Amino acid sequence: LVAMCVREAGKTVPDSIAEVREAVDFLRYYAARAREEFGKPLRMPGPTGESNELSLHGRGVFVCISPWNFPLAIFAGQVAAALAAGNAVIAKPAEQTPLVAAQAVRLMLQAGIPGEVLHFLPGDGAIVGARAVADRRVAGVAFTGSTETAHLIHRALAGREGPIPVLIAETGGQNAMIADSSALPEQVVIDAVQSSINSAGQRCSALRVLCVQEDIAPKVKHLLAGYMSELVIGDPALLATDVGPVIDVAAREILERHSRSIVQGAAWHHRCELGPATRAGTFVAPLAVEIKAIDVLEREVFGPVLHVLQYRARDLESLVDSINGTGYGLTFGIHSRIDSTVRRVTSRITAGNVYVNRNMIGAVVGTQPFGGYGLSGTGPKA
Repeated sequence: LVAMCVREAGKTVPDSIAEVREAVDFLRYYAARAREEFGKPLRMPGPTGESNELSLHGRGVFVCISPWNFPLAIFAGQVAAALAAGNAVIAKPAEQTPLVAAQAVRLMLQAGIPGEVLHFLPGDGAIVGARAVADRRVAGVAFTGSTETAHLIHRALAGREGPIPVLIAETGGQNAMIADSSALPEQVVIDAVQSSINSAGQRCSALRVLCVQEDIAPKVKHLLAGYMSELVIGDPALLATDVGPVIDVAAREILERHSRSIVQGAAWHHRCELGPATRAGTFVAPLAVEIKAIDVLEREVFGPVLHVLQYRARDLESLVDSINGTGYGLTFGIHSRIDSTVRRVTSRITAGNVYVNRNMIGAVVGTQPFGGYGLSGTGPKA
């Protein structure tokens, strides 16, 4: 499975190992929840005082549509959640990564999941996924992917006749991190690079906008450029590699267009260099670039691009307002050694997951609920 994640999704070896671990965590988590919630008959008093048993059952058929950036973990998590709650599942993987998902289904069937309740349906999202979602026999959809596709699914479900289906969605985010002048610049840089460039920036939870108080901004930018220059970009199968390729040519072209545009007139930027090992493949050189305001970003940039925004201490409240104003609400980070600042900011930010003085990726199954609000989804999903 690790090798398949490397070959098919371009994930580095450490990321692929973490992927398999997370898939295992999801399976164990939902198995434990199923035992806890459904392991014993639920008895309710009847009208004459006798005890009646209630049967617990799922809603029916769930379509689980998973993304290519976590082709095993999210795929297994969505399928396991729906099955554990008593539903049959149509499992539709991303068209870029069907082989990892197919192997996961083989293992699930070998482990004893009945074939009549788990059906593997690979194919193009606009055709296969759309047909499955539109079918009146489908009782619900679990989706992880882009905000645009979530809107399409929502509209398709809303337009159906009959019972109202369920939509559990987790999409992207314009995820921000605030670092005030009390933060340790070295720690900010390490956590910012891990959050924005790990997995080639192809995580829904990835940091997109680093907001640095102007008092420490010069040092942070200096350290950031130095740290990025040390990154090894290349073959994800090699343990020395820090950053692998992006998923496909279309993704690379979108990222390159944005990179060319955003550096125009920028007060500062730093971009890694691509070596000979990246001549073949869909590699994108990580970029850090200064922007003047968060609203210059019209949509999420799904790749290794970190936007750096300087702010003045007196503008902290308006900065939080502008982050909330994007409409996204998936992850958020704050670096500060002033407890009152941490409390003030975290109480006002609208994000599903808030991280204090650490990186913003890698929520642990069963420990930290994960899911976003607004344009980022329908709330915690695990």
